[in-house]
Amino acid sequence: MAASPSTARAINDRFALRLLQDEGPLTATQLKTLTGLSRPTVADLVERLQGSGLVHVVGESGAERRGPNAKLYGLVADRAHLAALDVRTRSVSVTVADLLGTTLAEASVPVGDDSDTGPAVENAVALLERTVKEAGADRLHSVAVGAPGLIDPASGELRDSSGLPAWHRRLVGVLQERLPAHVLVENETNLAAVAELRGGAARDREDFVLLWLGQGVGAAVVLGGRLRRGASGGAGEIGFLPVPGTSGLPSATGCDGGFHELACAAAVESLAATHGLTAAEALAGVGPATGAALGSGHAAFLDALARRLAIGAAAVVSVLDPGCVVLAGETGHQGGAPLAARVEAELAALSPLRTEVRATALGGAAVLRGALLLARDTAQDALFGARAAGL
Repeated sequence: MAASPSTARAINDRFALRLLQDEGPLTATQLKTLTGLSRPTVADLVERLQGSGLVHVVGESGAERRGPNAKLYGLVADRAHLAALDVRTRSVSVTVADLLGTTLAEASVPVGDDSDTGPAVENAVALLERTVKEAGADRLHSVAVGAPGLIDPASGELRDSSGLPAWHRRLVGVLQERLPAHVLVENETNLAAVAELRGGAARDREDFVLLWLGQGVGAAVVLGGRLRRGASGGAGEIGFLPVPGTSGLPSATGCDGGFHELACAAAVESLAATHGLTAAEALAGVGPATGAALGSGHAAFLDALARRLAIGAAAVVSVLDPGCVVLAGETGHQGGAPLAARVEAELAALSPLRTEVRATALGGAAVLRGALLLARDTAQDALFGARAAGL
């Protein structure tokens, strides 16, 4: 059955909006070429989108300055504002951006280990409110929160976990109560994977696994260009993976004895100490005082760490065969290409499945970048969807 005229207009409008998002400002002639629509149809489309307040003239094309199609059309960036939060155990970072994802303001605050739930939540909310005000963001549409822990696939809420501060779960509820905006929460590792997929180390891959190596250990699975969460939202909980070389076996209530015991930040620090180094020195390969290369001790540490990481990576690769593993989190970022190359070599010795190992391209910004993408997609889907529905 052929689409009705109103449905066809809605489809065309949404397509044009996505082109303006992905390709930047375009002339009517460029829209005609990219959409394959007729000139009158494009003219009507542009008029509708301008009337909706989503598109405006942002300049002129030098190549077509004299013609009616010389006007450059772009999305109205301040049609909606976005906020992204990276919630860690000891800190909160915030970025506020416009509908195009352009950063307008950012800030962060530490959160002490002894912070009570109430003050910790208030500090985080106050940080967001100050940053929004600094950005001049009077149309806050979507807020995305990246946090450690499992996200319930049915409710979209952060699940209770004895390993996480109570204020993490309370924060999302308070934001939902106070803000006239859509508030979403997603696992930090998943957000990092989305960011690496869309503009980082995995931007040329549709299948990959991101290993998050920080205070905790986790993984995010991307197959066919889509994030896979699992039936309970726990896909990638490799900290619980039983592996050789640990003190025992993990349990349903704790990952001690699992891969976490080999690869978490405390384990990396302990391994570095056996080589007479701190983890920061060993991963960077230079001493903090002189900046001189650390030599054989550094190489021996990286070799030992790579053997550990390859054990967990081999288990994931043998099941999923993703073809690519990205090392992220503090350890993956600091270890960089030298660590990634060693893990790839160790992995090749453990698995017949050819797998490329890459270091994160986004480093510590990956979670915030992923949260901002989630907020932007949510806002655009709502606004573009409303336009497509004729609202």
